Amino acid sequence: MSVTTALDPAAPDLMSAAAIADPHGYFAALRELTPVYWDARYRSWLITSHRHVAEALRDPRFSCDRIEPYIRKKLSGPDTDPLVRQAFEVLSGWMVFKEEPDHTRLRRLCNQAFTPQSIAKLRARAEQLCHELIAAVPARGEFDLIATVAAPLPSIIIAEMLGVPVADRHDFEQWTAKVSPLVSTGLDDPSRYGSVAAGMAGLVNYFRGLFQRYTEQPEDNLICALLRARAADDTFSEAELMATCTLLLFGGHETTANFIANGVLALLRHPDQLAAVREDRVEMKQALEEFMRYDGPGKTVVRVAREDFEFAGQSMRAGQRVFLILSLANRDPLAFDEPERLRLDRGPQRHVGFGFGQHFCLGAPLARLEAGIAIPLIVKRWPALALAPGPLQWLPFLGTRGLRELRLRTHPLTH
Repeated sequence: MSVTTALDPAAPDLMSAAAIADPHGYFAALRELTPVYWDARYRSWLITSHRHVAEALRDPRFSCDRIEPYIRKKLSGPDTDPLVRQAFEVLSGWMVFKEEPDHTRLRRLCNQAFTPQSIAKLRARAEQLCHELIAAVPARGEFDLIATVAAPLPSIIIAEMLGVPVADRHDFEQWTAKVSPLVSTGLDDPSRYGSVAAGMAGLVNYFRGLFQRYTEQPEDNLICALLRARAADDTFSEAELMATCTLLLFGGHETTANFIANGVLALLRHPDQLAAVREDRVEMKQALEEFMRYDGPGKTVVRVAREDFEFAGQSMRAGQRVFLILSLANRDPLAFDEPERLRLDRGPQRHVGFGFGQHFCLGAPLARLEAGIAIPLIVKRWPALALAPGPLQWLPFLGTRGLRELRLRTHPLTH
């Protein structure tokens, strides 16, 4: 269902309008001709085939630690805005940018919140909330699925898990929106730094207040669990506590919102699969993996070459940036039969949408729970659900595959 755009393999543009709107079609020729490619425009390697992306995700020569080197290189001068540096320092504490042994140590602290038993306890609340959000949408008319259902559902769930009071959630979401471009784009864009710094400063100050509040008056939430973990382990620093809370916020919010919206969009573009979901002819557990493969929310992950080495016949140099383009790997015809078709009954999946190995997505169980509840409820609520007229606007980010809005109509067009 994608529109293939002609590509000059000598000069692809990762952030062009065509690449943002349809990365699968835009980069297909590059994947076939040069799956491991040096992009002179962005001074980075692009890895696009399923085979090579999967290998790179497991290869320890590709480092996840890309924030600390950037801070040392770009943000160590006397003229650096301290709030900009603070924003990057918080980001550098995220476990997804940590190598061993810190990655395993920090991940172990968070695992308790994402065990199958813990996630199962959230099902009733997620179902109740999803029903409430859908019921608030008018039965007839046009609405933005992201603003009304797809974004609020995971946002409220993760806020409740962390212990963010209802009265504070508007400010919380505003700060998150300002920081999001830094988390999602994967490319250096100093024009965004002022807004990002302000958003991160708001989150840092707010979390500090919550830490103090819950130290004095503990409750049953994730922040309190992390505070107890810090009290019992003096290697868990306050900076790591702050970084972990912001990571959980982003990992449990924006990614899942895009997972839900992209899944609904894929169904609307594949009427046969839409009918199968409405008629309960597919196993949702299996369908979710196909939604993730077909057009998942994670478009690209970034690595840095740890040393000089050969990979897939190419000579990589220490410090070079590497973009692993997950969305291209997940549509690779050498790995998937009919990759451009959404097939919810597709067999065992080898997609890379949640990553691999030690960096497999910590929040995958929660994302599956929320999307598995929301997507079928949404498409069953309105029998005539369809895309509203007008073009889709995809977010101009390299790391994230998400829409600015997904406007739908709930009744047939009349003539």
